[in-house]
Amino acid sequence: MKESPSLPPSHPLREAVHDEVHARFYEPLDAPARASWLALLSPRASIGRERELVASLCRRFGREEPLTEKNFVACDLGAFRLRWERHNEFSTWSFFVTGEAGRDPFADPAINRVPADWLGELPGSTIAAIHLALESRDMPERSFEELEAVFAPHAFVGNGVAGGDGLVWTDFRVHEDGFSRFLVRDIDLTRREAGRIAQRLFELETYRLLALLALPLVRELMPELDELESRLNDINDEMAGITEQYAASEREEQLLAVLSDLASDVERLSSYAGSRFHASRAYAALVNKGAEELRTVRMPGLQTLCEYLGWRMDPAMGTCASQAERLEVLSTRVHRTGALLRTRVDVTLERQNRDLLGSMNRRADLQLRLQRTVEGLSVVVISYYLVSLVAYLLRGLDEAVALPFPVNVAIGMAVPVVFAGVWLSLRSMRTRIERKVGRGA
Repeated sequence: MKESPSLPPSHPLREAVHDEVHARFYEPLDAPARASWLALLSPRASIGRERELVASLCRRFGREEPLTEKNFVACDLGAFRLRWERHNEFSTWSFFVTGEAGRDPFADPAINRVPADWLGELPGSTIAAIHLALESRDMPERSFEELEAVFAPHAFVGNGVAGGDGLVWTDFRVHEDGFSRFLVRDIDLTRREAGRIAQRLFELETYRLLALLALPLVRELMPELDELESRLNDINDEMAGITEQYAASEREEQLLAVLSDLASDVERLSSYAGSRFHASRAYAALVNKGAEELRTVRMPGLQTLCEYLGWRMDPAMGTCASQAERLEVLSTRVHRTGALLRTRVDVTLERQNRDLLGSMNRRADLQLRLQRTVEGLSVVVISYYLVSLVAYLLRGLDEAVALPFPVNVAIGMAVPVVFAGVWLSLRSMRTRIERKVGRGA
């Protein structure tokens, strides 16, 4: 035998993603058989409790406990077969029993084999509960009256599946026992085909109900959306009516605060309903995909499952989609209005800043003129005092040593020299100060 080549280390997630394609396999069914399905909404944190319940049920029937880290378990417990699977927001529990149930296919459902006390410990709330009966091809065909009795008092729909290799009937109703019903007849199904059909029917009903969870939420949100749209329209109308420049700034700032409150309310609704709307669209897509995979064939005189679901689900999903789009459009409008209002406030502030800077420039120009006027007076005053000091000095020297030139002539000649010196000194001082201020700026 040729030795396998040495490969680089496996990616940490290689095994997980490789096994994902095998995680949600169907349970092959040999007709006749009965199955019960529970879909329970529960938080993700309850997965530990669900694994414990699977392990405790296996121990009760003397079977080996499954691996605790798995999110999918399928095992044969003797009296029935168990299939548990954890999804994002719900878990499914299915129970299978082989054997004919007689002319009343739902008289002894598979869930009757499950301990009642154990069922009472399952976490979560029921979103879907389904009984399915798979009748063998050897059983006498049921008349229309017998089918009416099975689903009484409700009208039922039905069609061929798997290209006509099987037949299925249901009324999409919850009966007195709290379960809805699917009756499947084997015409020429293999055990794997029968298992796939049962799984698709279970998922079809479960995803249908999960998709419609958004409809009550839509009805709850519609009045609030109306009120939010009205508030936004009022803000836009008031923005269009603001014309006076000085009143605009204060009122626009008030409107911006009101719009911020409105945006907060819209974001609250988006976070509250957005995830449900997205999940609803995803579940509706799964319903459509599952309906196509059934490969239905029309039965004379009966509405098909796909037609029934389309007639009732499409308007509901259209309502959900329109309100989800309405919420997104409202959020976009709020942000656009906010941007426009902030632009108007910014323009008003810039206009005020421009006027303020113009006023400051005028004030600075006036101060400069005053400063130059004072500077000129300072030159005169300082020169006057310095010339007086020079005059005192020259007169004192003239009396002491008899200067060879007239004192008054000397004083007169000192005036322009002193004046020029004072003017140059003050100018030099001002230039040094202006340079220091410029470097500091």
